[in-house]
Amino acid sequence: MSTNTEHVKCLIIGSGPAGYTAAIYAARADLKPVMYQGLQPGGQLTITTEVENFPGYPEGAMGPEMMEDFKKQAERFGTDVRWGYATKVDFKGPVHKVIIDEEKEIAADAVIIATGASAKWLGLESEKRLNGFGVSACAVCDGYFFRNQTVAIVGAGDTAAEEATYLAKLCTKVYMIVRKGEMRASKAMQHRVMNTKNIEVLFNTETAEVLGDKTVSGVKVRNNKTGEEKILDVTGFFVAIGHQPNTEIFKGWIDMDETGYIKTIPGTSKTNIAGVFAAGDAQDKIYRQAVTAAGTGCMAALDAERYLAEAGIH
Repeated sequence: MSTNTEHVKCLIIGSGPAGYTAAIYAARADLKPVMYQGLQPGGQLTITTEVENFPGYPEGAMGPEMMEDFKKQAERFGTDVRWGYATKVDFKGPVHKVIIDEEKEIAADAVIIATGASAKWLGLESEKRLNGFGVSACAVCDGYFFRNQTVAIVGAGDTAAEEATYLAKLCTKVYMIVRKGEMRASKAMQHRVMNTKNIEVLFNTETAEVLGDKTVSGVKVRNNKTGEEKILDVTGFFVAIGHQPNTEIFKGWIDMDETGYIKTIPGTSKTNIAGVFAAGDAQDKIYRQAVTAAGTGCMAALDAERYLAEAGIH
């Protein structure tokens, strides 16, 4: 071990709803958790404007403020919340080594991975500029704000199809922008989209630009067969081209599915390595909600507490 090694009982990597909930439980169990917040402290909720579906916030809350509340609660019980992100891990021995910012080594008896996932974006300047102001990567989170309005969604897989039908229940019209001449979604989901009257699918179409000054006022699209451009008169633009779990550094150590989501033993937060647990969107590609992330954060802390007790680590 390098001389710059710090030994901790419980290390939490990541700081969204999963990480903070794990910290609250771990701190109350006297595991003295140390948390590194990662590149996006607070996680995906910090780029969400209003959160209305988290229990206990009857008036809703702004995503960043909600994460600040979670952080304060974790710190109140003694969580050591730090800046920095994990750049490398070594899970060979019973003590798990994690390198922070490529220089500091932490040796942890238990590790909770709560690194989350990041939405994939198209990479347009206008999409980035209007993110949170009509541009969203979560229809279930933000669709409600576009009731009785016209919106567009880009994507061709099951998630895009599911989100398009969800939006169709709330919005007067939904344009679905599909790059190819067909959808990737399962046949059942394609039928559902095609049988929804207020969804119009635009095949062979790409997004050229999201229009709007302070909020979305339209989307310029281009037919990639004919080159013809047109403007869709919409107030909301949803991107549903997938998520990428932030799990790169754990490859080769932790079992994952083909897209990089961590595999946990069903009904637990346990990974294939004893003493390493995973919570939140890093291991959940199905629900991806703040409340489910918080639930798995609780599970991870309880699993870690039992693991440490059984290992006789005090």
